[in-house]
Amino acid sequence: MGLASLLQALGPPVQSVEEETFALFAQDLPHEQNLGFVDAKALSLELTVAGRDLTIHQSPAVLSSNRAGGTTGAVLWKITPLFAAWLASPTSNPLFTHGILSATSLVLELGCGISGLAALLLAPHIARYVLTDQAYVARLVERNVAENWAAVVTATAAGKPAKAARRAAVASASSAEDAGGGEGQKIVFTPLDWETDAVTAALAGGGSGGAKTFDVVVACDCVYNEALIEPFVATCVDVCRLRTADDDDEEGGGGDGG
Repeated sequence: MGLASLLQALGPPVQSVEEETFALFAQDLPHEQNLGFVDAKALSLELTVAGRDLTIHQSPAVLSSNRAGGTTGAVLWKITPLFAAWLASPTSNPLFTHGILSATSLVLELGCGISGLAALLLAPHIARYVLTDQAYVARLVERNVAENWAAVVTATAAGKPAKAARRAAVASASSAEDAGGGEGQKIVFTPLDWETDAVTAALAGGGSGGAKTFDVVVACDCVYNEALIEPFVATCVDVCRLRTADDDDEEGGGGDGG
């Protein structure tokens, strides 16, 4: 079990990027004009995702603004609930079945947007989930995590929908020890701009002597502008280099010498 078994299960690697891209783009596209938003005009959305009843707050005003740097993360996209439900499934997600994800894992999400859905569903099953995006999403993503966290945990433990539990727990969720920012907590948001910010070990949030890298990096529907593809890929590479540097430190012993 591990990375080797996962790669084997995924099958042969893509031999031609051009042919793979052509095959993907040759498929029929959905005839929709809303770019895939759930509801770009609603201030909040009531959703049931993987048996969890959630309220997600969003900002149509920011979406329609002329903010420099992009606005598409201000509302929820249709693919996100589907991705979050799959990601958090111990039986359907090969990252779990092949031992890549476990109770000790650290996960980083790039371009998380305002919902925090993937973090909310996956965090109860792992050690820590770090959400990142531009700073403008901070207020809403932190609110969504705070207001839904206690109910998600309750539903995970009880194995049933948590609408009633969520309503009872909203008042205490914002101060729950396992959610929100801070060292040692399950979910934390950290601003990260792919074009301007440096990726460092501090992103893992482990503090001195703590975690310096991640086990899994996820991104869902987060590149709308083609100009962001190169910075996105470069950020992924920089995050992976944290793992290489951490492995080198371990091999070196990390000691002070004789």
